[in-house]
Amino acid sequence: MTAFPDVAKIKYEGPDSKNPLAFRHYNPDEMVEGKSMRDHLRFAVCYWHTFRGTGSDPFGPGCAVRPWEDGTDSLDMALKRVDVAFEFMEKLGVPYYCFHDRDVSPEGANLAETNKNLDAVVKKLAESQQRTGIKLLWGTANLFSNKRFVHGASTSCNADVFAYSAAQVKKALEVTKELGGENYVFWGGREGYMTIWNTDMKRELDHLARFFHMAVDYKKKIGFAGTFLIEPKPHEPTSHQYDFDCANSLAFLRGYGLDKEFKFNVETNHATLAKHTMGHELVYASANGMLGSIDANRGDPLLGWDTDQFPTDLYLTAHTMLVVLGQKGLGSGGLNFDAKVRRESFEPIDLFHAHVGSMDAFAQGLKIAAAIRKDGLISDVVKQRYSSWDSGVGASIEAGKESFESLEAYMLKKGDADKNVSGRQELIENVLNRYLR
Repeated sequence: MTAFPDVAKIKYEGPDSKNPLAFRHYNPDEMVEGKSMRDHLRFAVCYWHTFRGTGSDPFGPGCAVRPWEDGTDSLDMALKRVDVAFEFMEKLGVPYYCFHDRDVSPEGANLAETNKNLDAVVKKLAESQQRTGIKLLWGTANLFSNKRFVHGASTSCNADVFAYSAAQVKKALEVTKELGGENYVFWGGREGYMTIWNTDMKRELDHLARFFHMAVDYKKKIGFAGTFLIEPKPHEPTSHQYDFDCANSLAFLRGYGLDKEFKFNVETNHATLAKHTMGHELVYASANGMLGSIDANRGDPLLGWDTDQFPTDLYLTAHTMLVVLGQKGLGSGGLNFDAKVRRESFEPIDLFHAHVGSMDAFAQGLKIAAAIRKDGLISDVVKQRYSSWDSGVGASIEAGKESFESLEAYMLKKGDADKNVSGRQELIENVLNRYLR
């Protein structure tokens, strides 16, 4: 039985295609800078929004039409849902998927029963991976939905909740390894506070760091070779989260001696919630050797909350891929569509339209980024802007050969600084528009 009887395998038909269920730019085997699009982009489908999303929002319940669902969160339904997920991913042609433990498997009456349920689903996931060749990009644990996490997980004021969270992550790490997951993600859904007045911040941060050290120790003990990723987000659901943005998270990791054990999974909508552009977060993470993977989505600038929309903006996708190409790829990471169709797009076919459009947007962004790098027009503007640092006193400062005293003597002799050069912002914007055609 098929969940999507009217959809054939999505194929590449080229830029002139009018078929809404065909790729116009994503040609998996097309070579860009010596590597196939498939290997550059490493697309992944997220299990939670795509297969568990109902279309609910803060103002109303879900209205998504999902004929395969029976209305339960039972183990039987979870097992049936695996077939739906892999049919969708096979027809879409993505190489990876991602999940939280509670996306794929329901909780039981206690931890032992919960783990037993997960083992049953993981067995079927493994069989489906073997049959299709689709792989697990990363796994993670849902430490935010159940009411036990009302005060957080590893930062909870309840020590038993910390212990439960540790047991849950232990199991999630084990199944991620069992399924060949290439990464493991930590997102601190409720690791933060609502009001500072009832919060012992120092103690909570110490507990969070201790939790991460325990995870690192267990990772090494079981021989999990994947990358640990932290996904920053500034707020929502808490008013302040401890993994606020890449800079904040890197400071935390360095402060607790964890910076060599983690990289970042950067999400567009989380960047904008922190009042950053995605470009800022990507460049900051990459500059510090911390960009490991990307959650590909976008927000709505008129709403201001985590709308998790599918990305279609070519300026966004082109700059994202420019950063990725600049660091020679994402390694074990990839582009995970942590995005959901709009509440008004409630039919199953809309899931395909959303993913096809976003995969094309990133494929086009990849080609644009490669063209920008090849032409060198923008990099030439940047190089000229910083040219005073390439020789003379600038090069001497960067080499650590100068002091306040020597620079004072230099300026007393010279009298004043050389004139500044223009930033050429409008020129750069005009050059960018040449590629967006």
